[in-house]
Amino acid sequence: MAELRLEDIARRTGGRILQGSPDLTFGAYGIDSRLTVPGELFFAIMDRRDGHDFVSAAAGRGAAGAVVSRAVSVPGPQFGLVEVEDTVAALQALARSVLEENPARIVGITGSIGKTTTKEFAAELLSGRFRVLKSQGNFNNRLGLALSLLRLERQHEVAVLEMGMSAPGEIRALTAIAPPDVAVITNIHPVHLQFFKGMEEIALAKKEILDGAGKGATAVLNGDSPLVLKIAADWKGPRVTFGLGPECDVRAEAIRRRGYEGLEFILSSADEKAEADFPFVNESFVPDLLAAAAVCRALGLTLAEIRPKIASLKPSSMRGVLVGLGGGVRLCDDSYNSNPRALEAALKSLGSLSASRKVAVLADMLELGEDEREFHRQAGAAVARWGWDVLVAVGPLAAHIAEEAATSGLPRKSILTFPDAATAAGHINDIVRDGDLVLVKGSRGMRMEVLVEKLKKRGKE
Repeated sequence: MAELRLEDIARRTGGRILQGSPDLTFGAYGIDSRLTVPGELFFAIMDRRDGHDFVSAAAGRGAAGAVVSRAVSVPGPQFGLVEVEDTVAALQALARSVLEENPARIVGITGSIGKTTTKEFAAELLSGRFRVLKSQGNFNNRLGLALSLLRLERQHEVAVLEMGMSAPGEIRALTAIAPPDVAVITNIHPVHLQFFKGMEEIALAKKEILDGAGKGATAVLNGDSPLVLKIAADWKGPRVTFGLGPECDVRAEAIRRRGYEGLEFILSSADEKAEADFPFVNESFVPDLLAAAAVCRALGLTLAEIRPKIASLKPSSMRGVLVGLGGGVRLCDDSYNSNPRALEAALKSLGSLSASRKVAVLADMLELGEDEREFHRQAGAAVARWGWDVLVAVGPLAAHIAEEAATSGLPRKSILTFPDAATAAGHINDIVRDGDLVLVKGSRGMRMEVLVEKLKKRGKE
């Protein structure tokens, strides 16, 4: 964490000290009073809630100061207060100043799906040579990115940052804080369509990471995506493409399945090949690995350098984690989020595995716009096509998954529908049998983790 005095913070944010010693020093920064740690500087962000209402709560948890834009009550004169015009702008300005003092190379990652996994993979592979900072969890917006940069220290050589968006202009704002030296576009798929007029508009919003890249930056691009290549057509700098196609600079060849042990393939580039042992059963993670490998190539690493680390890669929490439960049940916890492309890939990959039965527990996919029903019907057809034995549909949109699965040949007696995750959780352990493979997947707003936790208690109740 960057260690800064109250006086430095006021100067860098264009604010003024209201109280507290100018020498009061901070090494932790936050925006959520529930997560405050002792000695933290709390930023009173005005968003869905007004952070000024929680300054006292943060102080009660040990915060030693706050950045505010209006008057607040505080526990005593020793509590540091800096007043600024805009607390979000102040947080971002402070983050930019820390980056200027700690000139780590920035890897910025955007795309419709796979951003977090690509970030995790890239950080792990790069750690073989560099001292790496990575953004925490999916801290990928105007606040999360800034908080990640405030964790920069002088020893860090590379910062791997996720850059997300749900509207035009958001990635541009992120690159203004941290212009990427390596700008990654993982893919462009129908996600957040509710906020866009179509795929072309989504693509232009993703292109902002290239437009905001630093001088001399390298673009890392999905070479299998015509839309990604189209928006990067005017990119003048160096580029590294990744994918399964023969023209990609970094690619996977001869992919072979090893059941529940994962995949193996040849990791290939123009001048090098390496055998990769990849401990993931879902083939949709392969492009994420290839994107991470392309980042490594852009920063000068060889395939031979990164190969030993591939076998130890692990999925992030709630993103395709395979868990063994009682009675030989295998649970694939992919409950963090869902979209049409990722769901199709999961159904296909896991559908090839052996099990007494394969049970797909699928919830609504949100923010898909006017075509949401059609996307859910396509998912229902995929359930039947890839050999799933039981479908548990959760939510009003998932009812369309159920209806199309029945139309496509899945027996109606093998289809169950529930209005929400809590209701489904009350029945799930009666549905699942010994030896089943269970996939749980749904959009974040559907709270499918409730159902996952119920499954994990199987045999313990």
